[in-house]
Amino acid sequence: MQIKFGRKNRKSEASSARPASAGVESVGRRSVPGPPSPGRQSFIDPLVLQKLSSLQLVAKVVVQGFVSGLHRSPYHGFSVDFAEYREYNEGDDLRNIDWNVFARTDRYYIKKYQGETNTALHFLLDVSGSMHYGSGNVHKLDYARFLVASLGYFAYRQKDAIGLYLFDDAMREFLPPRLRRTHMNRFLTTLERVSHSGSTGWQQPLEKIAQLVTRRGIVLIVSDFYSDLEDLFRGIRVLQSRGHDAILFQILDPYELEFPFDGLTLLEDVETRDRVMVAPQASRRHYLEAFTRHQETLRSEAAASGADWMLLRTDRPLDEALLHYLTVRHRRR
Repeated sequence: MQIKFGRKNRKSEASSARPASAGVESVGRRSVPGPPSPGRQSFIDPLVLQKLSSLQLVAKVVVQGFVSGLHRSPYHGFSVDFAEYREYNEGDDLRNIDWNVFARTDRYYIKKYQGETNTALHFLLDVSGSMHYGSGNVHKLDYARFLVASLGYFAYRQKDAIGLYLFDDAMREFLPPRLRRTHMNRFLTTLERVSHSGSTGWQQPLEKIAQLVTRRGIVLIVSDFYSDLEDLFRGIRVLQSRGHDAILFQILDPYELEFPFDGLTLLEDVETRDRVMVAPQASRRHYLEAFTRHQETLRSEAAASGADWMLLRTDRPLDEALLHYLTVRHRRR
């Protein structure tokens, strides 16, 4: 059996995935609401999303299912309407009350103008070699593209400007944030043709982002975060000092979390192509201990810096990520 590992972290790759238990973790300045996200049954499995013809279709299916689930849920007062409405305050002009929303929620909402609500979202997508790993049919980079496409489309619907930055150990491509239909199409087209390359490095990409991003907004970093965390959080603190919020979405494969291999196994570094033969029974404890230390460092550094961090598994739907983003976006208002 041949399995491929990533460079800095021993990431494994096998020909088929085994069932894995559901799980999601988050940490940051404030936790995501405790109850599960609404309408879960309506969200499509990543394996199904991969069969859709385009990322535009993926984004529409995911976001429309998410919006529909929110409107059917107990969270109707905490909904996607936040980008277009705010609750009525004493002294507001009664002519601006939306009575249709009142009929649905039994609460008074005032229509907001785009200038009051829009912000700039900067998506930083890790396209390094380690992101190509997958124990099943959905690789981490596939899942990351689904995530960025869905969040980008969701933000576009909310009148937020979206930008895209592709990096490994350097900035490879970028689209400055814009709020136009043609830009949304270009955003998705760029994601469509993403390919993995190189190794992950934080210093040059984050320095470049700090130069390019002059308008205050939200920086969303999508990666497996298998690289120097000191460089990562040094760059994040620079961005925060300039008024940006940071959200970290960590994409991991179930095999990376569980190391479920049996029998003598050939491991290959997906970035250097170095190979080593290991006995999983002897290596499992060492791997899991090292992995746990890395995750605890990432978790604690995110909390200390005030960044929001969320772990996402490639075998889970995307609704947890959208609800987490909505929570952060709502709080930022």
